[in-house]
Amino acid sequence: MEENKYNFKEIELKWQKYWESNNLFLFKDNKKDKKYILDMFPYPSGEGLHIGHSEGYTATDILARYYRQQGFNVLHPIGWDAFGLPTENFAIKTGLHPKKITINNINNFRQQIKSLGYSYNWNKEVNTSDPEYYKWTQWIFIQLFKKGLAYEDIIPINWCPACLTGLANEEVINGKCERCEAKVERKDMKQWLLKITTYAERLLKGLDNLDWPEKIKSLQKNWIGKSQGTEIIFKLKNLDEELKVFTTRPDTLYGVTYMVIAPEHKILEKYKSSINNYSEVIEYIKVAKNKSELERINLTQEKTGVLIKGIKGLNPVNNKVLPIFVADYVLSSYGSGAVMAVPAHDQRDWEFAQKFNLPLQQVVDTEGDIKKQALEGEGIALNSDKFNGLKTAEVKEKIVKYLVIKNLARKKVNYKLKDWVFSRQRYWGEPIPIIHCKKCGLVSVHEENLPVKLPEIENYQPTGTGESPLANIKEWVNVSCPQCQGEAQRETNTMPQWAGSSWYWLRYIDTKNNKKLANTRLLKKYLPVDLYIGGAEHAVLHLLYARFWNMFLYDIKVVSQEEPFVKLFNQGMILASDGKKMSKSKNNIINPDDIIAKYGADTLRLYIMFIGPLEDEKSWNIDGIKGIYNFLKKVYQLQYILKNKAESIANNKLIHKTIKKVSVDIENFKFNTAIASLMIFINKVSKDNLNKQVFSKLIILLSPFAPHLAEEIWFNLGNKDSLLFEKWPVYDEYLIKEKKIKLAIQVNGKVRDVIKLPLDVKESMELKKKVLALPRIKKYIVDKKIKKFIYIKNKIISIVV
Repeated sequence: MEENKYNFKEIELKWQKYWESNNLFLFKDNKKDKKYILDMFPYPSGEGLHIGHSEGYTATDILARYYRQQGFNVLHPIGWDAFGLPTENFAIKTGLHPKKITINNINNFRQQIKSLGYSYNWNKEVNTSDPEYYKWTQWIFIQLFKKGLAYEDIIPINWCPACLTGLANEEVINGKCERCEAKVERKDMKQWLLKITTYAERLLKGLDNLDWPEKIKSLQKNWIGKSQGTEIIFKLKNLDEELKVFTTRPDTLYGVTYMVIAPEHKILEKYKSSINNYSEVIEYIKVAKNKSELERINLTQEKTGVLIKGIKGLNPVNNKVLPIFVADYVLSSYGSGAVMAVPAHDQRDWEFAQKFNLPLQQVVDTEGDIKKQALEGEGIALNSDKFNGLKTAEVKEKIVKYLVIKNLARKKVNYKLKDWVFSRQRYWGEPIPIIHCKKCGLVSVHEENLPVKLPEIENYQPTGTGESPLANIKEWVNVSCPQCQGEAQRETNTMPQWAGSSWYWLRYIDTKNNKKLANTRLLKKYLPVDLYIGGAEHAVLHLLYARFWNMFLYDIKVVSQEEPFVKLFNQGMILASDGKKMSKSKNNIINPDDIIAKYGADTLRLYIMFIGPLEDEKSWNIDGIKGIYNFLKKVYQLQYILKNKAESIANNKLIHKTIKKVSVDIENFKFNTAIASLMIFINKVSKDNLNKQVFSKLIILLSPFAPHLAEEIWFNLGNKDSLLFEKWPVYDEYLIKEKKIKLAIQVNGKVRDVIKLPLDVKESMELKKKVLALPRIKKYIVDKKIKKFIYIKNKIISIVV
């Protein structure tokens, strides 16, 4: 019949309008227990919502709807990470202003998100490019500046020649710009930096208490790169100078055959008159400076370097003279910019020694041949004077103690983590709230004068000179110093995209507060975030920066929790039908709008959750979409064949098993098996015996997954209030308890048969006779004496002959 047709377009539009007109998704502070469920908010690009967004957002929406029905006050907000390079680059390409592009893109994203029925708290929406939002981003920067954690320095940075801006180390992937994939160059520039290194140890230790994927924790640990070792002093021959070297293997000191320093090392300039081949060294340094750090430390690249003629080092344990090379595989930012080379026991040094025909000196007796490769393992010391015969651990301890007494060593902890390059030479970002005064130096803008608004200008193209386009706006740049009232200039660099996303979950809690970042009581009540879902690609970018800012805000007593996100979950990627990554160039992108138009939002939501485990990669399959659509049509038709009779015991038992299965699976992110259990119920239930009571429970279970269809049927069943806050059904443990169980029967430790018995049956002679009479058991005990008959209730039966 036509009136029974599943018209998903009409149904979905109807309920989206209903939810919005009745303000059902608005968040209100109340006395209920809270659940804070957070998505990594999107960058509103011109491409719009993609299938990856839909996957993560559907998962959090299922959880948000489920916990509301469990009686929690759920904070489930959404916002826009709106500043940054992609929008500005698109603006330059099209001639449209970044602000206009951002507004258009946000409007499109918002419409797409609403079309999927996501129950976001729209009264908590934020936009990082809104002055009322970035006022507080600037406020946080000022607090960092006051505490000495934001500072300006001339440093070698990663420079993108295409985007014409500096990049943080985390934004360089395999030597290329993360955004445009241009080859990154090295350039000395004055930059703003944040002292994230001050928090290195806390960032490391804090990971131990987080319910995060081990992969993400490992990536952060490796990026922070803590190593405990020894700083050893090597004096320079005939010079009143020394090189400090950090090493984790002081036991190999007798195996040092040369030294290497970074191209940036200060002694190269200081003692240039002593370097006989200084022009050769300088030429090498010029080439090295154009390489990214990732290129320089790439183990697969051929080693390069230049011998420094005229300067030599002295080994502190035996005073042997050591040649010194300058080589780009040594970084000035790690350790002290100098290394002691032990080619017999370090593969990188071994490869360098092979190229420059340098000697190998084995000092650890371990398996292998130093002519073929470095022997990096531990063992027994040899060729090490009075330390010969000792194990590696003993040598380390004794040799360090010996050098400490001579003031030639100290124990030290090093980190690979570097301070965060925080300024960009672009327009579309938060202005840095600092004034440059010739008399007072660097002065922060008075907090009452925040925000420092980004001026709306027509010429926002990057200058390419190392300055932001803002430097050209003299009426904006020239100001009075906040301290002395003298002539001064604003800082013209802007903040990176990561600034606004480093604290946004806090602003969601109190979006309209003009006096504070957020109300202290509300922050304490709703933090930390209970669940954060997003992509694993942000492991050492957003997730590390967010933890750093949260720790700082904890230190200045803005928040009361040191860590922002209790639990983190990474959704897996949805691949194209051919198993390849979706991309424009391959023309294999799935547009959610197209699927919604053809099959409906509920079908899309259900399919991307059913396609496979949330955390796994899975391939798109259009036949799977059709199967889900047919399932929803079947559910829709069931409402018209309900019988006004009592439910059968079998169906009653089945619905309670389904309630338990769906509930447990939702809480464990096993959405695919939760949906499967709903399908199993529909397939097993008898159409001739389906009553309203059981069907109503099924619709509540379906509602987090397919909310539009569920609401339609719910109201058709005579209910007057939305499913959004309908109480989640509770299963009856007695009804789902199995009345019989299968027990394995062992004979002499090997399983020989299985028997079905009543639950909790007691041991008896009757039970024993029944087991021993089983044909499969009889053949193993025939003509044999039963030594033991062991029955462990509800678990196992064991026979020993």
